[in-house]
Amino acid sequence: MIRDEITEKLFSLQDREYGAMQKKIIPTVEKDRIIGVRTPALRSYAKELVRNSDPEAFLTALPHQYFDEDQLHAFVISLEKDFDRCITLVENFLPYIDNWATCDQLSPAVFKKEPEKLLPYIHSWIRSDRTYTVRFAIGMLMQHFLGDKFDIEYLNMVSAVRSEEYYINMMIAWYFATALAKQYGSVLPYLEKKVLDDWTHNKAIQKAIESNRITPDQKAYLKTLKSHNKRERRYF
Repeated sequence: MIRDEITEKLFSLQDREYGAMQKKIIPTVEKDRIIGVRTPALRSYAKELVRNSDPEAFLTALPHQYFDEDQLHAFVISLEKDFDRCITLVENFLPYIDNWATCDQLSPAVFKKEPEKLLPYIHSWIRSDRTYTVRFAIGMLMQHFLGDKFDIEYLNMVSAVRSEEYYINMMIAWYFATALAKQYGSVLPYLEKKVLDDWTHNKAIQKAIESNRITPDQKAYLKTLKSHNKRERRYF
């Protein structure tokens, strides 16, 4: 069966040193679920599967046993060229995503071609009670709606999200830092008015200051906007 073949192939691509590193930086995944396959090898294997076989049996075999299978799954979906089928595959997969890495690797190329069709799904995903579905929604807004498709509505959508989940708030911070680099004038009032919670607000400023797409003068001003609320929420 193709599922068994895929698992066998992933173990043949195993890099134990890389796997040990992944186990440290992806704490929400059980260590024995991580094989340790490097991303370029997974991308290459995903292309091979799409080109030479029918991965349907693999895509429907959820949940997967291994993290690396989840990663491969994300890369196979990202190669889907039909928008409607891609959406179906994404919605089937999102409930099974349990870590930031797989969430962020799921990036279908076809979404870039039809952002207007994508937007209603983002509206739905961002209201989800699943951590990585919300994170994915914000990531899609960051990828596809900070350029010529930008609208202030999207800043409102993201800033309205309130969560105790670290991986959601980190994505909100990442979104606002990226938005500052691309839509500085529109985004700045959200930081001046401290619309975000203190931790996310400060993290967004930190990430923006670390970016080489923000000018020195902008960085200097952003530093003055940091929140010094002693009750600032912390994550461990």
